[in-house]
Amino acid sequence: MSRHTVARRGEAHPGHREVAGGLARAGVFGMSDGLTSNVLLVIGFAGSGVDAPVVRLAGIAGAVAGAVSMAAGEWISISAQNELITRELEVERRELGVNAEAEQRELGEMYESHGMEPETARRAAADVMRDPERALLVHAREEFGIDPDELPSAWLAAGLSFLCFVLGAILPVIPWFTGSGNGATVASIVIGVLAAAALGWAIGQFAERNRAKAAARQVLIMLAACVVTYSIGKALNVSVA
Repeated sequence: MSRHTVARRGEAHPGHREVAGGLARAGVFGMSDGLTSNVLLVIGFAGSGVDAPVVRLAGIAGAVAGAVSMAAGEWISISAQNELITRELEVERRELGVNAEAEQRELGEMYESHGMEPETARRAAADVMRDPERALLVHAREEFGIDPDELPSAWLAAGLSFLCFVLGAILPVIPWFTGSGNGATVASIVIGVLAAAALGWAIGQFAERNRAKAAARQVLIMLAACVVTYSIGKALNVSVA
């Protein structure tokens, strides 16, 4: 085999966050997409001049539809990924049974590439290969960069994505439950900007990057998109009786 992607995962290291499971990604993208898409939807409808109930209905419908779509996409994506990984593991399991010597040499070469002395690498590979299940686990980590025991849950990721999308999407709709017109429009934008800044700050904190820069990036994207969608709505000038 020539699939040498050397990537260690699933190992315990103090100070390292678990980012391989897909749940952090599902939550962050769910919240971000829900907030951004529904702020733009609400602002676009508000710019067209429709009444508050229409904006409110559009916002709620957008939140539900978007959350369902996001969750379904997350479930399909992770399920397909897990199925592909399972297939690769079965292929690797067969290779370990049929070509054990070749697989042992390959593992030894991988250990050498990590800096082991050749003889030490060969002994380590031979020791690993004595246990078929351990050999499969080690080869999966070394060749594919995965841990078969820590595959993400498609259902959990989908549920988290759904909840985070709804949470982000409902925020810009809140002003339209009690207000209307320019006041509600400005309130939606303010809520969207504050939430975008908080989300950007959290992303920066999680990724250990510049938090202010991450927050500013989210806010600028939000404001630029709001200008575009509001202008489109204003240009259409649709009225709904």
